[in-house]
Amino acid sequence: MAARGLPYKLLVGITPCPAGWLLVPARLAGVTVVVEEAMVVRSLQDVVDFRPSFDAAAINIPLAFNDEPMGQYRDCDRDARELIGWPRMVGVRPIPCRAALHATSKAKARELEPWLTTDDFRRFRWLREAEQTFQPFHQRSFFSSHPDLAFYLLNEDRPLTTSPYHQDGVIERMKLIRDKLPGIEDVILAPPPPGAGQVHVIQAAALLWTARRAMGRAINRLPLDPTWDANGLRMELVR
Repeated sequence: MAARGLPYKLLVGITPCPAGWLLVPARLAGVTVVVEEAMVVRSLQDVVDFRPSFDAAAINIPLAFNDEPMGQYRDCDRDARELIGWPRMVGVRPIPCRAALHATSKAKARELEPWLTTDDFRRFRWLREAEQTFQPFHQRSFFSSHPDLAFYLLNEDRPLTTSPYHQDGVIERMKLIRDKLPGIEDVILAPPPPGAGQVHVIQAAALLWTARRAMGRAINRLPLDPTWDANGLRMELVR
């Protein structure tokens, strides 16, 4: 539900981080975006209950899941990987089905999704949160996205070859986004909040720009005609 009675719209980019969820919020007044300091909240419920409510939020987590195994990648993930290209396509990770997420042991989860790795299991905490938190009505203002989709678009539909974990990758990404979000450079270069790293701030900054595009109804959906999961959520990524 959008904030009411305010002279601005509230936008946010969100990505998982070790302490919970890293947020880069901003206020949109007319065409002016005022970026605020990055913050960390412990749970996704804190995000959806945030007041004033977010008018547009782009989040680096799936909102819709297959109930049973149907391969490593959903259609939207395959489309995103093809678009982003090598080497950044590896950042679009496989998404386990609900049955695997709620399996009683790693062994049982692997029986369902044999491709699961130790790194995939580390992500289960955030994936389970998303699966348990989001309902169809949340997709009025929350959009599943990926930071590499945003940077691909910012780079004039050309793949990035640098890593956000290296200094040259940080510099490249700041150059791409700072003209779109004045002030974002100061947020990226500031010490990150406890429980998060600079890479999380960079990811959320890219997603903030996606939220800005969503507010202006300028987003593109992958795929163009998304399917719906059993809970009534669109299985898509936006950019």
